[in-house]
Amino acid sequence: MALSNIQGIIFDLDGTLVESSLDFTLIRDQIGCPHDVDLLTFIDDLDCEQQKKQANSIVFEHENRDAQYAKSLTGLDELLSHIDKINLPSAIVTRNSKAATEQKLQQNNIDIALVLTRECYPAKPAPDALLAIAKQWNIPPKHIVYVGDYLYDIQAAKNAGMLACFINHGKPKSYQHLADIIVENLPHLLTFLCKK
Repeated sequence: MALSNIQGIIFDLDGTLVESSLDFTLIRDQIGCPHDVDLLTFIDDLDCEQQKKQANSIVFEHENRDAQYAKSLTGLDELLSHIDKINLPSAIVTRNSKAATEQKLQQNNIDIALVLTRECYPAKPAPDALLAIAKQWNIPPKHIVYVGDYLYDIQAAKNAGMLACFINHGKPKSYQHLADIIVENLPHLLTFLCKK
């Protein structure tokens, strides 16, 4: 599938534009979150404010440590240069905290102005952040592609009525068939955009 009708592109951050070594199993164990429950939902649903504060603190600590070492993925500079050249609006929607996101963007010279974190809207797979961007751009969601590397990214795109592009990094996932477009990496995505 070509991206010929695409009028905007939104990216996930971790595992899509930059490396991430977050150990979600360890984080879940540290806050007592069952492995089959969404981490952020689990924290939001905690009744005790002290527990919620402590759980959020653990997540922030892991995110900030991860942010210190996050490097941009191969092909990012070329991809962003092409997007800029063809005047394609771009944004980032991430489940990361604002602080960790800002650090990752700054240290990797990622110059995308419109960035929404979990503090801005309900976290993916909720479509709220994606729809807010579509509204701000005044572009119908069906003409926007959301690019990510996890099931929540595909679900968020579908929930928003956008095209879902899944990056599998050469390791196919059992759920990737749910995406409209599957690419192995950022250079592969660039080949799709060059056909635009």
